[in-house]
Amino acid sequence: MEQVVNMGFISIIPSLLAIALAFATRNTVVSLGFACILGTFLAGQGIMGFPTLIKTSLGTTSFAWVMLLNTFIAILVAFFQKTGAIQGFSQYIQNKNLSRRAVQLLAWLLGMFVYFSDSFSPLFVGTTMRSISDKARVSREKLSYIADSGAAPVSVLVPITGWAAYLSGLAVGIGAIVTQEDAMKLFIKAVPFNFYALITVIFVGLISGGIIKDFGPMKKAEDRAIKEGKVLRDGADPLIGKELTEMEAYPGIQQRVFLNFILPVIMIMTIAIGTYIKLKSAKTMEAFLFVMIFMGISMFIQGIPFKEIMHTMTDGVKGAVPAIMILALAYSINSLSKQMGTANYIISISEGFLSPQLLPAIIFLIASVMAFATGTSWGTFAICMPIALPLAFSFTGGEATTLVVACFAAVAGGGVFGDHCSPLSDTTILASTGSAADHIDHVKTQLPYALICGGMALAAYLIIGFTSI
Repeated sequence: MEQVVNMGFISIIPSLLAIALAFATRNTVVSLGFACILGTFLAGQGIMGFPTLIKTSLGTTSFAWVMLLNTFIAILVAFFQKTGAIQGFSQYIQNKNLSRRAVQLLAWLLGMFVYFSDSFSPLFVGTTMRSISDKARVSREKLSYIADSGAAPVSVLVPITGWAAYLSGLAVGIGAIVTQEDAMKLFIKAVPFNFYALITVIFVGLISGGIIKDFGPMKKAEDRAIKEGKVLRDGADPLIGKELTEMEAYPGIQQRVFLNFILPVIMIMTIAIGTYIKLKSAKTMEAFLFVMIFMGISMFIQGIPFKEIMHTMTDGVKGAVPAIMILALAYSINSLSKQMGTANYIISISEGFLSPQLLPAIIFLIASVMAFATGTSWGTFAICMPIALPLAFSFTGGEATTLVVACFAAVAGGGVFGDHCSPLSDTTILASTGSAADHIDHVKTQLPYALICGGMALAAYLIIGFTSI
């Protein structure tokens, strides 16, 4: 039997310190590194604790997957730019003379279009729309918010994604949920109760369309972009290498937007969705690898020398390094939080408040805090779901009532909410990367909007709790 670790309040110090330092210094790498070093000493691991933590955290399939995916996408972005495809697409959109509002709405719609991967979505939307939004004087903070909000909040609502398979899989064998089919039915029933995700998607559309006016730090960023033409604040540090932001198209190449941009995107989506339907697992990374090889061959046929293609690929890898550095440290501090029992501590301090009326709201809060502190929604799901569903079933006599459905949705929505707010989250980092935004600026401007959506979701769960019993 696995031993339950709970180091108490000490367990949340590394995560809180990393977040506080990141906001105070605006240097995420140094903040995460310092928090990891201090955390290993607090955990009693001594002077060799930090290098050991790095080795064990990064030598995992999970980190390898997100690192390779990020690298492959960066290489594809470099290919898109070297062939002039991004520039051609941007020029096509600019020729339509879209307003600032229309540009933001287009970014919002693109995020929902590539719903199958919360990792690809913010990178794709940010990269595709960056030059267009820059010319429309949309701040990078605003673009990264739209890109981030079209990632996990959309993926967690669609039944044909890895999120659906993962969440439903965690429910199998609990209470009345016996088979995977039962679990998927529960996921579908829970979609209308996934209030944070639903509210966020709608809220972003209203903000993008100008129906809800910008406020707080985002308004300040937007005023700067509109009045001064500065899409980044003075002194900002975009989370992407200059190799990607300053890359020019190969001299003399003909801009073939369909061949070098639209077709590769269609191929990626076809492979990812097709493999999910056939194999019940979306092979997203394999899709990017296949398309990367396809584009390399295509570029050579179009007249780009092999040496230039390899240089472009290398520049793509270099451009991904800033994000990978932060991802590596974020994964390390997440691993440290698990070792110190951060999640167990958060759950233990909330046990005295549980009642059927408050259960959905409390579960939502616990999942939110846990995901914010650890920077991982999927890790939060894995810990919370086996606790939340049995509790819900205990209050319903083993029947899958509205309370059970709401608790399932509360775990899903809370994990996304906390992950959405956290500077340690991989999707938050990837949104900053794709939009070439300062990471902490993205987090600070996004946070008030996420908190409002989270507050509305919490109120909805309180209503459900008191009316479903």
